[in-house]
Amino acid sequence: MDEPRLAVYVREWHPPGPYLEFAPGRWRYEDGWPIARIRERVLYPTPNGALAAEAPAAATAKLRYVPTTGVEAGGPVMWWGDVAPDQRPTDAFSLVYETAPLEEDVEILGFPKALLQVSADAPLVHWFARLNDVAPDGTVTLVTGAGQNGAQRESARAPTAIEPGRVFPLEIELHFTSWVFPKGHRIRFAVSNAQWPMIWPTPYAATTTLEMGPAGSRFVLPVVPPGDQPVPRYVPLEGERKDERLPGFEPLDLGTPSGYGEISSVDRNPRTGHAKVVATSSSASRFPWGEEHNTESITHEASDGAPEKTSVKGEYATEVKLPGRTLRWESVVVFRSDRENFYYSGTRRLLENRALVREKTWEDTIPRDFQ
Repeated sequence: MDEPRLAVYVREWHPPGPYLEFAPGRWRYEDGWPIARIRERVLYPTPNGALAAEAPAAATAKLRYVPTTGVEAGGPVMWWGDVAPDQRPTDAFSLVYETAPLEEDVEILGFPKALLQVSADAPLVHWFARLNDVAPDGTVTLVTGAGQNGAQRESARAPTAIEPGRVFPLEIELHFTSWVFPKGHRIRFAVSNAQWPMIWPTPYAATTTLEMGPAGSRFVLPVVPPGDQPVPRYVPLEGERKDERLPGFEPLDLGTPSGYGEISSVDRNPRTGHAKVVATSSSASRFPWGEEHNTESITHEASDGAPEKTSVKGEYATEVKLPGRTLRWESVVVFRSDRENFYYSGTRRLLENRALVREKTWEDTIPRDFQ
């Protein structure tokens, strides 16, 4: 146990895209956490869309809430930390601020922060902050992000309505990350009010305002200065890995790369503002007692003109083929909302050789309570 207390994997740039086979980077030792040599770098949004080291004169920027945006930053099963697609489609409906091309590599490690001064003309709005890496070719890679319910600005346990037009502070601590912004790239912060279908849309049409200036919004990066740190020495595995599967166990269909439902289609109607996102998956395995097949389909629907009427429908099936009989479990779950409530309904059924054996249905109404 003579090594330093902390080993860090320093992530390096990669192009956007959800199917990353290898996360480029390198290992490095640190003495422990928190790392004493990390320095906070404060960046200020400016009216011309730049991120500057000095605060501008007082100014404001307005953003119209578009409820069905955000699928590029977080889909049905994609959460912070997963590899995401190019962020430009979501950035198009965000307030975007970025640095000039970097003159040297910039490494960050820890929790970036978005310290916002905001207001809204609706009683309930969400805010999301994303930290992106803009390559010279214009592609935008998501580094990290997080969101905050504006009604929970003072307390998550006791949320209160937003007072329209009143400016208030909103601190968003982005998820822990490690990243090296290469020389020539740009650091971008994007602020939006929707991240559907990761987060359920708020039910009111809204326009939000971001305050800029000496007393306005700012972003904080945990920057690691260059330095020589020891590097862990990992002994590579030798020889071929043996097949450790037990006799009679065999995967027939490995399903999606993540093992969960992945987006198979995104449909938007530009005239009506209605959007639908479908995620699907399937898998199959052989066991000594028979075969098991699993399917999943999750359909999210929302509308820019009526964000209160959002819904998600999940359809799941497990079929087990045994000698002489086939058992099938089916589930259908529907979760929807209006301005006041969430509505849940679920049905579970068991079939044997296609004949219904048992069925049960659940229903519930849940107050939104500033969600």
